[in-house]
Amino acid sequence: MSDKLLCEVDSEGVATVTLNRPEIHNAFDDELIHELATTFDTLAQNPAVRVLVLASNGKSFSAGADLNWMKRMATYSEEENRRDAAALAAMLYKLDTFPAPTIARVQGAAFGGAVGLVSCCDMAVASERASFCLSEVKIGLLPATISPYVINAIGTRRARRYFVTAERFSAERAEQMGLISEVCAEGELDLHVQKLVNAIADNGPKAVAMAKQLAMSMSNRVINDELQGQTSALIAAVRVSPEGQEGLSAFLEKRAPKWMNGGEG
Repeated sequence: MSDKLLCEVDSEGVATVTLNRPEIHNAFDDELIHELATTFDTLAQNPAVRVLVLASNGKSFSAGADLNWMKRMATYSEEENRRDAAALAAMLYKLDTFPAPTIARVQGAAFGGAVGLVSCCDMAVASERASFCLSEVKIGLLPATISPYVINAIGTRRARRYFVTAERFSAERAEQMGLISEVCAEGELDLHVQKLVNAIADNGPKAVAMAKQLAMSMSNRVINDELQGQTSALIAAVRVSPEGQEGLSAFLEKRAPKWMNGGEG
């Protein structure tokens, strides 16, 4: 891993992945995209990881595509551009489907593809000075690879506006649209991220991972007999699992479950 990307997993199972190119506003290129994809794969296979925090150093969260990378792309053939874009799409998918909960820590501007990174996270906390822009059409391009995730985050109607206007919008507006979970003062950003981390850590580790998958798999499903059967079977299996039994016992016995004391129950 180069110094463009930092990764640390603490004793509580919190993995912090940090974009580290503050001198160019954490713009990303094909090398950084590859490093992010590899890092997400490695962390996804680590059972100790309970939360992933995506952060960045410096004034900006990320300016999107690196200028030098864009210069190279301009000389690529359509097939070369297809392969290049596929690598970005694959990295975004790895983040979107990461098995543990993910939190974006957004301290400053997030432009272009950076909005995609934020959209792929389960939740996002932004400084009140953060701003956002889907800027691709300004240079005759499209937010294509990030579009499924951005639309999931803010909805089709809002995407139809911001995809075509490339307006810059505030953290408060991003919160109203659902892109950001909460906005706070810049000096309180870490505190708010830590509150979310603590809330997740209080819950059953296996249940948390399954609950994330549940929310994703049940989205836009037709509620019919088959779906009712699937959800009933799921909760029945979880109730008799070791973690489910420990959680129920702890609740009935009015004590903390074992996973809050360093075990998994």
